Amino acid sequence: MKAPQSILLLAGWLFTGLAFVGALLPLVPTTPFLLLAGFCFARSSPAMHQRVLQAPIFGKYLRQWDREHTVPKDAKYKAWFVIALSFGFSIYVVDRIALRVMLIVLALVLAVVIARLPEVRAAEPVHEEEGR
Repeated sequence: MKAPQSILLLAGWLFTGLAFVGALLPLVPTTPFLLLAGFCFARSSPAMHQRVLQAPIFGKYLRQWDREHTVPKDAKYKAWFVIALSFGFSIYVVDRIALRVMLIVLALVLAVVIARLPEVRAAEPVHEEEGR
């Protein structure tokens, strides 16, 4: 394996780890890191790229993005729900007004970014030929 491929493979694993952290912690994104991991794996390890695309929870969304650069409408609703829940809890817990304002602004910016993503009605199932 060439040095750039090794670096891309390492970056893919790093982004996968960051996506996992993002799934657990508010303010840390998940999807951008998964997209970056897919990009790195596609150029360094086709087998790992397929594993990322076949992931049980996020795989269908990543395949959709990979094929059409669109996001299912239901994924947007889920993202907005998670934003409201996690940021709402964080805003409730924080006692400084400046931090509350910052969290509100970040939540609104994130909600607008998600709203601007191109969408389709629902994640389309991937045919078996595409997954191979």
